[in-house]
Amino acid sequence: MAEDHVPCDSNDHASNMKGANDSLVVCFGEMLIDFVPTVAGVSLAEAPAFKKAPGGAPANVAVGISRLGGSSAYMGKLGDDEFGYMLSDILKQNNVDNSGVRFDSTARTALAFVTLKDDGEREFLFFRHPSADMLLRESELDINLLEQARIFHYGSISLISEPCRSSQFAAMRIAKKSGSILSYDPNLRLALWPSAEAAREGIMSIWDQADVIKISEEEITFLTGCDDPNDDKVVMDKLFHPNLKLLIVTEGSKGCRYYTKEFKGWVAGVKVKPVDTTGAGDAFVGGMLSNLASNLNLFEDEKLLREALLFANACGAVTVTERGAIPALPTKDAVLKLLGKVPA
Repeated sequence: MAEDHVPCDSNDHASNMKGANDSLVVCFGEMLIDFVPTVAGVSLAEAPAFKKAPGGAPANVAVGISRLGGSSAYMGKLGDDEFGYMLSDILKQNNVDNSGVRFDSTARTALAFVTLKDDGEREFLFFRHPSADMLLRESELDINLLEQARIFHYGSISLISEPCRSSQFAAMRIAKKSGSILSYDPNLRLALWPSAEAAREGIMSIWDQADVIKISEEEITFLTGCDDPNDDKVVMDKLFHPNLKLLIVTEGSKGCRYYTKEFKGWVAGVKVKPVDTTGAGDAFVGGMLSNLASNLNLFEDEKLLREALLFANACGAVTVTERGAIPALPTKDAVLKLLGKVPA
């Protein structure tokens, strides 16, 4: 798929031609309803009640960017049902451009029941047989919106089945051709794939197209088959590709590692008492992309990159102090307060 790559110089030129809103981040993929138990540490069967919360990684990132004061849009498909229109309204309420949202009359909006264990970690039970997000067709893509994107962000869940897989390929091609930075968070959800092999193959099928990739330690182990996700040689040999500008490895509360062609390093996490880790990774990505959209020099300037990653770590930290994903995503003031940069 090498023909899809655009040389760096024309890429930079195109991104300079974006027009008035040259910091727009377009997020592509699934949006759904998370049903979260009202008490932590119980199984789904034991949960006395559930609280509904909007979710889905790409939508979480879009809202995260907007809440931080950035410019974002969400592109995907929802059911022509109460939940679908509720989610579309939530995007609008959070100042996310929802002009790329489509509705499907034949499938429902996806649902996920999320159990919170005692340590705040999660287990998922998905209802997608199929759900509307899986049925987005290439003809339904908002090409104008894609062409405006300074950054086009996506995951791997949209790659699981057709027609959404082909739609994602097409959206990536359009965005890349118009000069967008491609940002990829695989966001592995093994239960949604037919097999572990299919997941590995699907996630890696678009690996070499991305300019920015964010992965977790668990995803390194899964994708490389290596026991030690902290081995820099494994990361560089197996996961860093020639077109990649930035690879970020998140380590939960410990912080994150970063790799570019020129430098690599680690940025410590920000300590908080976790309540629910749902959405923490998406908040991190939102924090990172909001900085990157306004300054593409982060790729070359290690000091600026480290500042942006500390900010992103703090975004994730604020988010784990509340339940749910979108409801817990922070404002810029909340992040700066946690970092001690504004008065309480």
